Amino acid sequence: MITLYGIKNCDTVKKARKWLEDREIEYRFHDVRADGLEQETVAQWLQALGWEALVNKRSTTWKSLDQGVRDNMDDASALSAILVQPTLFKRPVLDTGHELHCGFSAANYQTIFNHHTL
Repeated sequence: MITLYGIKNCDTVKKARKWLEDREIEYRFHDVRADGLEQETVAQWLQALGWEALVNKRSTTWKSLDQGVRDNMDDASALSAILVQPTLFKRPVLDTGHELHCGFSAANYQTIFNHHTL
């Protein structure tokens, strides 16, 4: 089962959801604000993607972090920070069941779904 992680009022998440729905791709939406995030899930994301790809450094959440925290960010501190402030990760995270992808672009999603039988 494909899972899309994000927050429902995020414009990028809305675009990803519309893209999937327009192509009649079945997926489950996991709203991290309403449904929360499991430590194991975030740990898997970090293992697959690394904190530098997963953390949204342009977000207000990132900018609100103490400079020392930002300067010393690593996978372990990113795990803690994302669990406390889920809006820190680059949205959405797409879990195809085989791969993880973060962010959205129509071209990337087209490539992902052209190359994989889901």
